[in-house]
Amino acid sequence: MGVTVEVRQVYKYPFEQVVASFLRKYPNPMDKNVISVKIVEEKRDMSTGIIYRKRIAICQNVVPEILRKHSGDGWKKVSILKVPNIQLEEESWLNPQERSMAIQSHCLTWTQYASMKEESVFRESTENPNWTEFIQRGRISITGAGFFNYILETFASTFLRQGAQKGIRIMETLLKEQCGAP
Repeated sequence: MGVTVEVRQVYKYPFEQVVASFLRKYPNPMDKNVISVKIVEEKRDMSTGIIYRKRIAICQNVVPEILRKHSGDGWKKVSILKVPNIQLEEESWLNPQERSMAIQSHCLTWTQYASMKEESVFRESTENPNWTEFIQRGRISITGAGFFNYILETFASTFLRQGAQKGIRIMETLLKEQCGAP
């Protein structure tokens, strides 16, 4: 079945400052779930100016301990939840000329049982060229655990919504520190 979460935010800061803050957002003491972020590939297309980046994030496993403890016969598939950390891959395409950045990310952990994908975009706001619009759509789908799929998807949708709002608050804080109040 799966769950989808969408968030929108207008940052009252210029595109270049918002993107710079996004790229240095993690790791950060305001979100202890993100342990590290490493750039594994970066290149610029000389004809278009587009900068491509691939990053890997290591995050704490946020699945509640109560869901990770079960390991009896009926819960064998759930035992994969016992990992301490999860890995996420993020790819981004920054187009400085068009003042836009597209981002796609997905989970590298639990791929045989879960699909987590996010698509985001930062772009110059249509309301004001000195503002930046952010749109994020995330989808999580769990398979292979029967009724437990629903429980995990419900948890995941709540976590995604809260995580998106936390990410927006962190961005606002970083932007205020970097640029001052809008």
